[in-house]
Amino acid sequence: MKSSAPPIGRARSIALVSLFMASFMELLDATIVNVALPDIERAMDAHNAELQWMVASYTLALAIGLITGSRLGDIYGRKKVFIIGLVVFTAASVLCGMAMNPEMLIASRALQGFASAAMIPQVLSSLQVMYKPSERAGAMAGFSALAGVAAVSGPILGAILTDANIFGWGWRTIFLVNVPVGIFAVICAVKFVPESVAPVRHRLDLSGVVLLAVGMLAILYPLTMGREDGWPLWTFLTMGFGLVGLVGFVLLQRREERKGAKPLVAMSLFKNRPFAAGIAMMFLFFIPMNGFFLIQTLFLQLGLQYPILKAGLTMIPFSIMVPVLAGLSAAILARKIGRVVLQLGPLVIAAGFVVLILTVQAVGGTVTPWHLVTGLALSGAGFGMVVAPVGIFVLSEVPTRFAGSASGLFNTTSQLSGALGVAIVGTVFFDALDSSGAHSQSGVFIDGFTFTMWFMAAGMVLASAAATFLPRWASESDLAGDAPALVDA
Repeated sequence: MKSSAPPIGRARSIALVSLFMASFMELLDATIVNVALPDIERAMDAHNAELQWMVASYTLALAIGLITGSRLGDIYGRKKVFIIGLVVFTAASVLCGMAMNPEMLIASRALQGFASAAMIPQVLSSLQVMYKPSERAGAMAGFSALAGVAAVSGPILGAILTDANIFGWGWRTIFLVNVPVGIFAVICAVKFVPESVAPVRHRLDLSGVVLLAVGMLAILYPLTMGREDGWPLWTFLTMGFGLVGLVGFVLLQRREERKGAKPLVAMSLFKNRPFAAGIAMMFLFFIPMNGFFLIQTLFLQLGLQYPILKAGLTMIPFSIMVPVLAGLSAAILARKIGRVVLQLGPLVIAAGFVVLILTVQAVGGTVTPWHLVTGLALSGAGFGMVVAPVGIFVLSEVPTRFAGSASGLFNTTSQLSGALGVAIVGTVFFDALDSSGAHSQSGVFIDGFTFTMWFMAAGMVLASAAATFLPRWASESDLAGDAPALVDA
């Protein structure tokens, strides 16, 4: 298969729109469902564990498929795989919007995640093909800005769409809105996105994918479902089986690498201390962070009885501070104080969590959005301080020959930790609700919220400690935007 000539002028702009629209949908759907969970629970009579899976199934599927999706594009053509992923994502959005029960919605969300894993790696690879090195900075800046907007606007947009109740669809609108966007993006991609393949194409590591999927599912499923069933023996046996599967995955990857093959994960990367510390930091950071996105909407809507739009708009202070501090951290702080920005970011989030805890405990069930502004703004500021520069420091000392593998593992880690965060933090939260001795609904949720927030604040302190093992400074080329960012394992 030959690569097609890169488009120019208006054609390239339309191709860029198609790629950006796909990216925006994927990033939006990672968070947009959170704010609608209480409405979905009421409409489908869903259990707490099923609500967790409606969030986690998407991120888990995306994490498992990311590196394989990249290799599929390298082998069969990035445009082809991008379009297939985009079509499947749009169809899966229809299935989500038409879901008749929790099981159908969970399965459809997983299909969305696998489709995202096919299309998203092709976006950055296609940008590399479409733009000369001297032109890439503008396109990448646009992509980063779009990613930031999508990541923080999900809950707000989800609340607005659900509250608007267009055509009486309610929460289903958050999925069905993808349909016209997806169709338009497909039409643009077919005509204008250039075809390209990698000069060196590696075989698919399907056995690695299966072992990783089985291992993670065997751990997350009982971790999520066990609480409601009273933690029977099968939950522990299944989690033990999952751990064995993950050990088998590690051994398989090491064997493949020793043979000179291209494994899903190059295990020798973990001999690089800064990279290993960075992966540990990401787990410690994103597990509580993604858990926070889940429990705050349940606390606001079910505990404090906020209407969905009020709950969504309550998060505005958080959403404003993320892009502000992300830009400041990437442009100034990373250069001035180096890795200290990654040590301070989690501590600022922890401080925000503590402020939220003390505020809720002091005010009680009458807490208003104005009471929460300071805690949410601090949490958003800390999040922005980390998400912009973290990849630069984690990948900065990785040897060039491992850049693609390291970048792929970096992206996969952020998604896996997101799925783990929903499972672990959600389980802690719902267990805290069950053990609360309060006599009112708001009191029960305040107990559960504050206990879980202390747990997550402790996780942020550990993430800050892990950041001390990252390189003190990133190179100027990395800070200028030349650090490896492609999922190109």
